[in-house]
Formats: sequence, C-alpha cells, structure tokens
Amino acid sequence: MGIIEAKKLTDEDLVFKIVQSNDTHLFAVLYDRYAKVVYNRCYSFSKNKEEAQDLTHDVFVRLFVKLRTFKGKSKFSTWLYSFTYNFCVNYVQRNVEKKKEKVTVVTDNIKEKSPIDEIDDATLLELKSDKLAKALEMIDPQEKMILLMKYQDDMSIQEIQEVLGLGASAVKMRIKRAKEKVVKICQEM
Repeated sequence: MGIIEAKKLTDEDLVFKIVQSNDTHLFAVLYDRYAKVVYNRCYSFSKNKEEAQDLTHDVFVRLFVKLRTFKGKSKFSTWLYSFTYNFCVNYVQRNVEKKKEKVTVVTDNIKEKSPIDEIDDATLLELKSDKLAKALEMIDPQEKMILLMKYQDDMSIQEIQEVLGLGASAVKMRIKRAKEKVVKICQEM
C-alpha cells in the first residue's frame, strides 16, 4: 500500500494495516496525524519543550510496539489519548519518586481535615495561573491528569470515562477531590 492510499484510510484501518504489515512508512502517516496532539499532551505534563519532544518520541516508539493491543473498541484517537496520558503519568510518577528520595516532607502535622465546601469551576479558574501551576505540580499525577482533561482539553465526563475506563460517578468524584486539593494548596500558599 502506498502512502497516498494510506493517508485516505481512517485511523482505525490504518492502525490495523500497520499491525498486519509492521510497515514503518504507514506508521509515519499515523505519526504525522497525531504528533502535534501527542506533543501538546506531553508538554502539559513537562512544561519544557525539550522534555516534551523527548516524551513525544518515547510515546511513539512505545506506541509502535503496543499498537497491536488496540482492539478497535473505541476510536483510535481516544485510545491514543489514554495511552499518552498513562505514559506521561508514569513518567511524572517516576520523577516524583526520584525527588522524594532527595526531599523529606513532614506530613504528620497535616492530619486534621478542614471541610472544604463544594468547589465550583469558577473558584478553580479564579486562582492565579502561577499559583495554579505550582499547585498542579504538587498533587498526584493522576489527579493532575483528570483536571487537565476536564479543563485544559475540555473533555466531557463521558469522554473522560472512555479514556480512563471509569464510571461517571467515579470521574466526577475524582474531579471534585482533585479540585479540592488544588484549591487547598493554593489557599495555603
């Protein structure tokens, strides 16, 4: 199959052709379709152009190996979105673990819980962007991921459900908890 014909294929058909033939030229077509999207996701985690480029490269190298695990139960773009987020979350968690080895955090004094009222979206969006960026770096990567999906990528609850493989109530609860943590951290700054 030529590149011109490959460009006319749907994502799903292209993926199945790549898996069948192991053709790197066909994979290049897929790369061209999604490199910018994957780069933007990686950049949202790293905030560093070089690191985002490295992550993007790593995502596509791993994607080529893992492409056969795509079964076509969802749109390829949804599957790739999840694949990229999981890759980035794992990357961030590895880096957090490395930092924890170097820094000791005192958490014993933070046992008391103060009730935080329901955090509405306006409260979250009113936070100064520099404080918000710092707070996002301080929460768990999984929590950061779900907030970025909802507010940066403007995904619906249903789209987040598909990507994460969770029910609607679980997605809503995770978003609520992540917002509460971000607001609490910002208030303490």
